[in-house]
Amino acid sequence: MNMRRDPLNIKATGSEFPLILGRDVSGVVMECGLNVSYFKPGDEVWAAIPPWKQGSLAEFVVLSGNEVSHKPKALSHTQAAAIPYVAATVWSAVVNTGGLNKDNCTGKRILIIGASGGIGTFAIQLLKAWDSHVTVTCSQNAEQLVRGFGADHVVDYRAGDVEAKLKTLEKFDLILDNVGGETEKWALSFLKPWSGAKYVTLVTPFLLNTDRLGVADGMLQTGVTIGTKALRHLCKGVHYRWGFFAPSGPALDEVRELVDAGKIRPVVEQQFSFPEVPQAFEKVEKGHARGKTVISIAEVSE
Repeated sequence: MNMRRDPLNIKATGSEFPLILGRDVSGVVMECGLNVSYFKPGDEVWAAIPPWKQGSLAEFVVLSGNEVSHKPKALSHTQAAAIPYVAATVWSAVVNTGGLNKDNCTGKRILIIGASGGIGTFAIQLLKAWDSHVTVTCSQNAEQLVRGFGADHVVDYRAGDVEAKLKTLEKFDLILDNVGGETEKWALSFLKPWSGAKYVTLVTPFLLNTDRLGVADGMLQTGVTIGTKALRHLCKGVHYRWGFFAPSGPALDEVRELVDAGKIRPVVEQQFSFPEVPQAFEKVEKGHARGKTVISIAEVSE
């Protein structure tokens, strides 16, 4: 059997298995380290697990204190488990990379390409909570879903030329791209030039490069690629950026406040039990998600 190595592991092969999947977790603190003061056993918490740690499809998860946040009181563990990874990813892309926050987002025009999945539905809610104007692309059968989260304008990518439809709209301050591929060829033309507008794509070749070329050469190739694209588009007056997932307990603290204030709600498309994990992954692989798929490891008090 040919098993590919973890591209982020620079140690000798053989140390990366078994690999536990799953990046979202919501549960109860069992034990704390000696220097942990913000949490105590019995606290209900949620977190997004970084890719260099074992995942959440297990009875117990070990995390650092700065990766964990107290769970929103308004949510059950099942509901809470649908948010951390997408929240941390969107926060990293929109806030850390895109430069937006609750103090400067009012009135900003945002375009989300591919908005009906977990990333998109969370991004809509976050940006609307911050009073921005949100345009999204999705299929017609997802329009009711995204409008329910506050999307101001919906473009159906299955009903004709998306590029032509977007040309009729006012240009944008930020584009968040969940699709990648051909969209890069036309999406940046819809940014406001020379205004600090940014295109942030979550579809990057980073893992593909490191898996194919190794850590050092893969990172070098990745750096060359993003540097070339960023420079080319900067000459046109817009900023090209890559967005990455970044685990952050403090970011989840802020998201928790929005959830408990009723400004963000989870989107659980389907729930599976632990023995149904294979079926859950089969569903995820089919794509066209309408929110998140959640797996319950054990029965917990909700």
